Amino acid sequence: MKKLLLIGLFLISQGAWSQKNTDTEDIKILIEDFFEAFHAQDSTALKEFAHPEIKMQSVAIDAKGDTNLSTEDYSDFLKSIASIPKSTKLKEELTDFKININGMIANASTPYRFFLNDELSHCGVNTFQLMKSKGEWKIIYLVDTRSKLGCK
Repeated sequence: MKKLLLIGLFLISQGAWSQKNTDTEDIKILIEDFFEAFHAQDSTALKEFAHPEIKMQSVAIDAKGDTNLSTEDYSDFLKSIASIPKSTKLKEELTDFKININGMIANASTPYRFFLNDELSHCGVNTFQLMKSKGEWKIIYLVDTRSKLGCK
């Protein structure tokens, strides 16, 4: 009987030591998983990270120095990722995370460097807007900057 009691107490104490992720940790994991799926060109997984009504934009500086805003439908983004030849190597290296949470919404900013076939292509910052619904964070808006200037 003592053995059963000790085993039961041991199992209960193990559960007490396990901790649930914080929202900040969950958001960071979601973004890291998003980029793992991006690198693997897994459009099915990428779709799962986003809210069905996600908005997506890019701000880029062109060769003349003009700043341009472009908007892309997320489904077109997914198709373009899936259509990249498997021989093409993509890597978006995140250099930092800044995450702000306010209730059921959050903002995450991730400076990055983008490599195409191991060559630095451009750098910038991703800004994710997220919404928590039914206990799960989803990306509702994604905007990035793109520049060839100032990349280290």
